[in-house]
Amino acid sequence: MNGALYREILSDNLLPSARALKMKRGWVFQHDNDPKHTARATKEWLRKKHFKVLEWPSQSPDLNPIENLWRELKVCVAQQQPQNITALEEICMEEWAKIPATGSASSSLSYPSILVPVEQKKGG
Repeated sequence: MNGALYREILSDNLLPSARALKMKRGWVFQHDNDPKHTARATKEWLRKKHFKVLEWPSQSPDLNPIENLWRELKVCVAQQQPQNITALEEICMEEWAKIPATGSASSSLSYPSILVPVEQKKGG
């Protein structure tokens, strides 16, 4: 994926999602320091769209709350050892449906208490 495709994905998905969720202007967008995320054109696109972007120190631990859910899903899927792409897709859908919404909410709620020390240490 390159920066142009990344911006297209943001345009096609992020904007409609923010509108559908009725998110006003108080939310902050987060992505990591991948080159397509930090490209001058991407920064300019985000600035023109008036997105607030969380500054992300390089070499920081991955603090994205969804990563905990992805890990949980990976472990559950690996335990079932899917033998083909169809089985993989079915198992992923089944296991994703089993993850309680309360788990994802609590993961997000604890985020500020995790982020502050990382910011204070400038990502260290």
